Amino acid sequence: MAESTILMVDDEAEITQLMSIYFKNEGFRLLQALDGLEALEILQSHPVDLIVLDVMMPRMDGLQACMKIRETHSIPIIMLSAKGQDIDKISGLSIGADDYVTKPFNPLELIARIKSQLRRVNHFNSAPANANEIHIEHVVINIASHTVTVDQQEIKLTPREFALLQMLAVNRGMVLSMDRIYEEVWNEPFMESKNSVMVHIRKLREKIERNPREPQIIKTVWGVGYKIESELKARGE
Repeated sequence: MAESTILMVDDEAEITQLMSIYFKNEGFRLLQALDGLEALEILQSHPVDLIVLDVMMPRMDGLQACMKIRETHSIPIIMLSAKGQDIDKISGLSIGADDYVTKPFNPLELIARIKSQLRRVNHFNSAPANANEIHIEHVVINIASHTVTVDQQEIKLTPREFALLQMLAVNRGMVLSMDRIYEEVWNEPFMESKNSVMVHIRKLREKIERNPREPQIIKTVWGVGYKIESELKARGE
């Protein structure tokens, strides 16, 4: 976890200065940007392990920046915003953010969420080189390389989307409740909000299903949760 590079994108200098102290104490390297455009420039020339991205900024706001970043990067993104309504959280999550923290926030909470995201990425990257592929219909999940192909074309998934798909695939045939999905994928207690899980399921379906409106891979079990059918073909086990 030490030496991870965090890119913090926020035009409020006080917040960045405060967090720089916490990042230094955790052994993180901090890169700073004042808006989305500057963040994109930094990503072109510096390796970054995680991005903390404010929503309200001049020139290019966080939502626009998140969409641009997701075109080429699967780096974990944590959104920051003074807006706390569910619709604002859904907007951030639906365009590819992995987590959402509402201002004002406790710096220790943000640090905990950053560590959670980095642990997840490090877990995937440390998978054995001979880890099995999981084949489900036209989808191939490679656990070792943290890649997914759909109809032989590699697609971009966020770390959280990949964790969600892997969880469903490994437990195919089992119905996974929303609270179990949230607690394992988000690595924190279920907070009585189904929006985060539902948004990520929708985005995942848009990326892997041939017809997201009639999903054949990720099935909804109404009132219970989600599952991938066990009779779908699986290889390399």
